[in-house]
Amino acid sequence: MSLIASDLSTQHPLANGFELPPLSLYVHIPWCIRKCPYCDFNSHAATAELPEQDYVKAVLADLDLDLLHVHNRPLESIFFGGGTPSLFSAQALQSLLAGIKQRIPFSADIEITLEANPGTFEQDKFAAYRALGINRLSMGIQSFQDSKLQALGRVHSAAEAIAAVTMARRAGFDNFNLDLMHGLPEQSPEEALTDLQTAIDLAPTHLSWYQLTMEPNTVFWSKPPILPEDDVLWDIQEAGQNLLAQHGFMQYEVSAYAREHAYARHNLNYWSFGDFIGVGAGAHGKVSDPQGRIQRTWKTRQPSDYLNPNTPFLAGSTTLSAADLPFEFLMNSLRLTQGVPLKLFSQRTGLAPQVLQDGLLLARKRGLLGHDPETLVASAQGQLFLNDLLQIFLTSED
Repeated sequence: MSLIASDLSTQHPLANGFELPPLSLYVHIPWCIRKCPYCDFNSHAATAELPEQDYVKAVLADLDLDLLHVHNRPLESIFFGGGTPSLFSAQALQSLLAGIKQRIPFSADIEITLEANPGTFEQDKFAAYRALGINRLSMGIQSFQDSKLQALGRVHSAAEAIAAVTMARRAGFDNFNLDLMHGLPEQSPEEALTDLQTAIDLAPTHLSWYQLTMEPNTVFWSKPPILPEDDVLWDIQEAGQNLLAQHGFMQYEVSAYAREHAYARHNLNYWSFGDFIGVGAGAHGKVSDPQGRIQRTWKTRQPSDYLNPNTPFLAGSTTLSAADLPFEFLMNSLRLTQGVPLKLFSQRTGLAPQVLQDGLLLARKRGLLGHDPETLVASAQGQLFLNDLLQIFLTSED
């Protein structure tokens, strides 16, 4: 018997409580100073002079074609990701933000995040970024040890990383994230925890702390470095989580830790199956309409193609079937350590919660899911074996 009810075609989204979710915007800026050997994102080495004006014009034209997905909703958050968005000048980002606001209203407390490179070249721009209304930075530190930064192919030093945090705070950023990796080439637990303590001492509001993994189509995939053994990785993870908790950082997602009231609202919208329009080279989006139809979209990846007026911005889209929705929803929501209310499943998918029943019973039987019938939340074991938990909602019981 399938673990997902088989009569999904008879489900009526509006009858099951479907509601248009909050709306966010993701803007992809695809250039970096240099491509890191572990990176599988759509990023490309920057030329001496970036085509800022042409790219801003293209992004706004791309957004014009996506306005049909807005449905009178304000933007709750904007995230400038990449690549290294902080390579763009404040003037270019000002034009981009102004153009966005002309097209879609901003919520009164909108969160606007910019990913920033901690190298010296970008630091002087922080005050200008803050003046534009950008109110959150996400800085890709990865390590505070120069030898590890070199192994990762990063272009900044440990000293520059610390200076960037100081500069950001002076520029008025009181809400910022630091990205930090562990399980780096030949890294000891002591080195990993020293990195983490250094980050904590810089008093960010948010930390993204995650293990380095080897991804296909990267340099590290074809030429893998020597990484710590599994038992060392486990020791690092366990000790690091304890250290973060001691300093008031709550783990609210698989690799996200934050001070109270400093959760990343943009990412929370992703994980709670909210809507987001994706613009820019290679950007992905997830959008709903008032009838409960849900689409995933993706844009042309290569910057040269994206800037070519004869190439469509939209590379493809797919409408999620009712059979797709349970897994798609759970793949996101079960990343949240506190889970989500069961009723959110119907509000976001338009499916009755009963379609999950067989899977939920099996997951609870295996100890992978919490027992509160009104909440979808992975147990401690389920968080450790999240793929096994999700697999239940893809397979049939023998």
